[in-house]
Amino acid sequence: MHTLAAPADRHDSPPPAYIEKGTRLFRRTNWALFAGGFATFALLYCVQPMLPVFSAAFALSAAQSSLALSISTVTLAVGLLFTGPLSDAVGRKPVMVAALLAAALCTLLAPLMPSWETLLLMRALVGLALSGLVAVAMSYLSEEIHPPHLGLAMGLYISGNALGGMSGRLLSGVLVDFVSWQAAVASLGLLGLGAALLFWRLLPDSRHFRPTPLSLANLVEGLRLHFSDRGLPWLFLEAFLLMGGFVTLFNYIGYRLLEAPYGMSQAFVGLLSVVYLSGTYSSTQAGVLADRLGRHRVFWPAILLMLAGALLTLTGPLLLVLGGMLLFAFGFFAAHSLASSWVGRRALRARGQASSLYLFSYYLGSSVAGTAGGFFWAHAGWNGVAGFIAALLGVALLVALHLSRLPPKAAPG
Repeated sequence: MHTLAAPADRHDSPPPAYIEKGTRLFRRTNWALFAGGFATFALLYCVQPMLPVFSAAFALSAAQSSLALSISTVTLAVGLLFTGPLSDAVGRKPVMVAALLAAALCTLLAPLMPSWETLLLMRALVGLALSGLVAVAMSYLSEEIHPPHLGLAMGLYISGNALGGMSGRLLSGVLVDFVSWQAAVASLGLLGLGAALLFWRLLPDSRHFRPTPLSLANLVEGLRLHFSDRGLPWLFLEAFLLMGGFVTLFNYIGYRLLEAPYGMSQAFVGLLSVVYLSGTYSSTQAGVLADRLGRHRVFWPAILLMLAGALLTLTGPLLLVLGGMLLFAFGFFAAHSLASSWVGRRALRARGQASSLYLFSYYLGSSVAGTAGGFFWAHAGWNGVAGFIAALLGVALLVALHLSRLPPKAAPG
């Protein structure tokens, strides 16, 4: 008796196709990662415009109040060292979904905390949870998106980060002028929960993921590979410098604008987060330009724009200060988008670990420089803060020029 022919051996079937621009899967992937990036940065940075409110409510200095943000970025940075390799072993999507849900729930619990110390504990857990998405998103895109379209996809993801960072700051900064800080934070927690559910529903399962057993030997081998690369260690340093400068500016510009001669309200300072909208445009366009011209030709001009924006904030007229903030945000999100996709292209193996190392440096810069900026504010005012930022960006520009001279290298596959 004849039987049905067995299906072709899976080893003879073609490998699964990459997700290409213009397809339904490309749109779903980008909407999901946009929602994930939006929720991540909204939950992480919603406390930033409330730092002066915390200073008043808990009798804290500017540097002490900045811990509400810095402690989250510290635990996020530490978590990255584990969640990236964990995703290399167990998969990308499960880690990212669990991370977003946990961060939203911890944000909802934060307003119920009875003291500054317990509030900081909950903020620490938010950062730790978010490391599960931040570490993995770039690896997911690098594996699933067709390489010629990676710059665009990464730019769209970063634009979600920019819009989330803006929305978190904007909503909390405005709400806290009309309701308690507890109600403002709880509102952001509900927003994060909705974004997490959307992310879970939309994101396609991985098709190119190949598990790497979680072992000390594999971790050490991954470190050796990444730090022996001619470009990756410099990109890790760039992450520290760029994010350090970015968080420092937005941590303390609110203190300046609340004081004379500006005397702005807390709600108006919160509204200034609209400058992040420039990042939703610049991150995407920088990715498109990088795909066409090469990252080495687009990266260093983005840092130069950041430096020009920081120097503009030293001027007196309010419009020039706001223009400097806009230019600074425009340059930052372009530079971050380019560096992120560059890491994905240079990492030959253990991409989750490479992304984790980049983002560990990124959030370490946020924590260290973001808190250090408080001491510059206390001792030298805004001139000291802007000078500190300019020094960080000066080093970043030198590193970018060095990177521009390296031969291009793309990860296989």
